Amino acid sequence: MAKGLLVIISGPSGVGKGTVIQRFIHDPALNLAYSVSMTTRKMREGEVDGVNYEFVSKDEFLRARDNGELLEWAEFVGNYYGTPLKNVEKLREEGKNVILEIEVEGCQQVQKKCPDAVSIFIIPPSIEELERRIRGRKTEPEEIVQQRLDKARKEMSMLQNYKYVVCNDDVELAADIISLIIERHIHYNQDKQQ
Repeated sequence: MAKGLLVIISGPSGVGKGTVIQRFIHDPALNLAYSVSMTTRKMREGEVDGVNYEFVSKDEFLRARDNGELLEWAEFVGNYYGTPLKNVEKLREEGKNVILEIEVEGCQQVQKKCPDAVSIFIIPPSIEELERRIRGRKTEPEEIVQQRLDKARKEMSMLQNYKYVVCNDDVELAADIISLIIERHIHYNQDKQQ
């Protein structure tokens, strides 16, 4: 059995990464598994612990980081986010193609450890549209909204670190394009390992 792909999906907060991923995550032809990240941020309404994120205390997170148990990690607006390494490796060894929905910083960490990872950056049609989406959530105070917008501008200046850039102007089209990218890499990966 071929070892599964590692697919990194990044993009600014509010670009619709989760919405796009939900359009293709259950496609049996892609054999995908979603890597659940660990975070210290508070759970939002509608989120489920162990499904959207593994919600942990700051002490638990720092212990995992210091013990080398994270594939990548980052801090943003006072919260930590990271990917548990053991879960990713187990899924890949089972032949699953693992989706990591991570920050730009995390992508750089993963690319150093896994240079064969397929990296995809999702961009908004414009910064104005991104701001509209973030404000539409109505989950954060103005200060955090501004921090997210500032971070988005910085992240978008790092597009050259990704193999692919996909615009989420239309969710279905963005999902179709990303599905096709993953499908092509699955076939290439299988051919390479035979």
